[in-house]
Amino acid sequence: MDHHGVVFKVIGDSHPGSHYLGYVKYHPDEKGDRRLFGQTYRQNSVVSKSFGILAGRPECYVYSDTLGCVITGIPREDVAVHYSCRQALTAIHKEPGAVADNSAGKDLLAITEWITANGAQGLIGVTGSFLVGCFNERSDIDLVCYGPEGYHVAQELFQQADLIRPYDGDDLTRLYIRRAKYMEGSSFDALMKQERRKLQGLTAGVGAHINCEPIRSDRDRTFARISSKEIGEISLLAEITDHAEGLTTPAVYGIKVRTILSSTIDEADSFARRITHMRSYLGAYTGAFRSGDTVHLSGKLVHTQDGDHSGFGIELTPWTVSGSYVANLAG
Repeated sequence: MDHHGVVFKVIGDSHPGSHYLGYVKYHPDEKGDRRLFGQTYRQNSVVSKSFGILAGRPECYVYSDTLGCVITGIPREDVAVHYSCRQALTAIHKEPGAVADNSAGKDLLAITEWITANGAQGLIGVTGSFLVGCFNERSDIDLVCYGPEGYHVAQELFQQADLIRPYDGDDLTRLYIRRAKYMEGSSFDALMKQERRKLQGLTAGVGAHINCEPIRSDRDRTFARISSKEIGEISLLAEITDHAEGLTTPAVYGIKVRTILSSTIDEADSFARRITHMRSYLGAYTGAFRSGDTVHLSGKLVHTQDGDHSGFGIELTPWTVSGSYVANLAG
């Protein structure tokens, strides 16, 4: 949170010396439905809206060498409070406070009990409204897990039927409606196939939506030396050739282009055999694909440099105002 009372959600783990890259998650607004610090706050779930919310604060616009575009972020000297997902989960378990009076909060406490009993406090954290304390009766439970070890523990957690039940039957329609507005053009069966691969479900108590986004471990240096240059936008069909690095956010998938459908770039076909990977900063696509899948991708064509290695890839970021970048199973 900055000194203006704006709460940012930090994205990725590669930040310039001047800013922490992220978007506005909660901000003071009398039209909102959240309460924080005795004020009315509004929740923002559309990353690109941060540009407008921060229109009076151009110091929050920053060019990212890693992404190769202008995004939003919080100047480091303006940070007032740092919210730790792992520390918040531990604190909620020790002193539930108002969480114990919230319907979804009761289910969260049962989950923190399991996490603590299994010694996983440092591997799983809580984010969203329960992190900052502005939850209400409509709040979901948003968890994060860290690195391969955290991912393994989270998989075990989501198999505990007395805590979390999978989306099934009529609930699948509820999930489809929840996701389809962000993933236009995907059929019901294809969308449900990729959604079932992710860590999400409904709490066993009140049936609140719960998900867990796998984050790269603190030791992961995958993006430490990467820089990108945006070339244009492109839409194509590709085969996933390697999903090993696609299980954590930011996700990286190896791909082989099958067909280029459209592009803002002349002679786009000349890039087809040179495009080798897809990189996503959108948590919706973390863990969603497997080797052998055919995927419809719509995103930015970028040239990436990683030390002595360079190449072309498709980048999906939420900082686009021209439309949503998507990755959907084809067929």
